[in-house]
Amino acid sequence: TRTRSSFELAAKTLSAEVINFVSSGSSVEKGESLKDTVQTLSAYRPDLIVVRTPHVGAAGLVAGWTPAAVVNAGDGKHEHPTQALLDVHTLRERLGSLDGANIWIVGDVMHSRVARSNVLAFGKLGARVTVCGPPTLIPRGFEALGCSVEYTLDRLGEADVVYALRMQRERMAESFVPSLREYAALYQIDGRRLGSRQLLMHPGPVNRGVELAAEVIDSPQALISQQVAAGVVVRMAVLYELLAGRTAGDRTPTTPQYA
Repeated sequence: TRTRSSFELAAKTLSAEVINFVSSGSSVEKGESLKDTVQTLSAYRPDLIVVRTPHVGAAGLVAGWTPAAVVNAGDGKHEHPTQALLDVHTLRERLGSLDGANIWIVGDVMHSRVARSNVLAFGKLGARVTVCGPPTLIPRGFEALGCSVEYTLDRLGEADVVYALRMQRERMAESFVPSLREYAALYQIDGRRLGSRQLLMHPGPVNRGVELAAEVIDSPQALISQQVAAGVVVRMAVLYELLAGRTAGDRTPTTPQYA
């Protein structure tokens, strides 16, 4: 809902017409394939399609099935590119540059599309990225994305930026951690663990009292509200970049068709 609202506000601010399509109650729920659904929607000649899906890689497939520009708004636990862009924007507004910044991403890395996109984006801009969490919530070989891995918060004080990830309560039945209480005891970012000069980020929604304590959410170091505000601006830029130069019915844009 948050991402959809952000994209919708971004599009409407650019004077675009917006139509929301959700799979619940649609032809998809009745058995139609994703490809057939996309081709049906393409017959309405949209200029751009924003795709949010639980299926890894689906946004890339959609881009091959439609002449419209396509934006990946999150595909399963794979990636969330516009979240990474707005996080980069938020940090550059505060730090000026990410080059040399020490960024720790803490929490449920296993199920986080945000973690994957942010590791790639922060690394490209020269940051040193560390992911931290329980061994059961960090995929094997994650270092290949260009980050280091820690399993405790012992060295958290070295970070310039602490980026907490949402503990996905819906996954708890799979026993990745014994309990949320035990997770919080070991990995919650609170006033004791967050230094006065460290910046705090979170992609939302926040589970107060789980990954973040209330006192740090409301602290001066927290950039969570700035991230939300940046989301609209950054998504406006993405939409404009993909649609610039198009006229009604034009399907040959000069900019890339997939983001």
